Amino acid sequence: MEGYSKKTYGAEWAAEYDQIFAEAPSAMIELLAELGHEGRVLELAIGTGRIALPLVARGVDITGIDISDEMVAGLRAKPGGDRIPVVMGDFADVAVDGTFRLVYLVSNTLFVLLDQDEQIRCFTNVAAHLELGGRFVIEAFVPDLARFDRGQRISANSIEVDRVAIEVSVHRRDQQRIDTHLIHITEAGIKLLPVAVRYAWPSEIDLMARLAGLKLENRFGGWDRRPFSSESASHISVYCKA
Repeated sequence: MEGYSKKTYGAEWAAEYDQIFAEAPSAMIELLAELGHEGRVLELAIGTGRIALPLVARGVDITGIDISDEMVAGLRAKPGGDRIPVVMGDFADVAVDGTFRLVYLVSNTLFVLLDQDEQIRCFTNVAAHLELGGRFVIEAFVPDLARFDRGQRISANSIEVDRVAIEVSVHRRDQQRIDTHLIHITEAGIKLLPVAVRYAWPSEIDLMARLAGLKLENRFGGWDRRPFSSESASHISVYCKA
């Protein structure tokens, strides 16, 4: 996608983000709070605080990292958001001091790192910032290449009386990359929300973890801890620094 950079997503999505994405599921907060209990916790790509703020309300000690000024401004505007430490920068670099009991990266955000080297670098840096016995939790979709017809996909995500949301995607198999525009059409005009991802299969993610010295401890098919199977559309993977 020509002109797309690491800061594009935050700049374009920040104003719409909290309207598009629902509140963090209670099962997500429960699992993350359990794994981060009585330790320091780091959220990669903290964004507007959709996940961090409910965890803080549970007494979790959260630090965040994000590259988007616009997203973090959304966090700061919320009650309690000004009290969460946030390091501005690329989350693949994990340029945060100290070690953590839990690091988490959810909502497919590992895939916004657009090549394998960057994704491996993220794992390596996370491992360096985990205490012994610490966990790295990732939420990601399982690639479904059948969604695409000749490398393309157009779908109507929602149709309302005064609003239509259309998704347009191009799939580049050689790069494991998907470039997408979510297009909102209303009486006020048209809003384009671009996002690019480099997907990886669960087995590839496991290999990245092993290269960084992390071991797969659990894999769930959802935040409710249902078993992961060949039918699962996404996975919650818990890696441990042994």
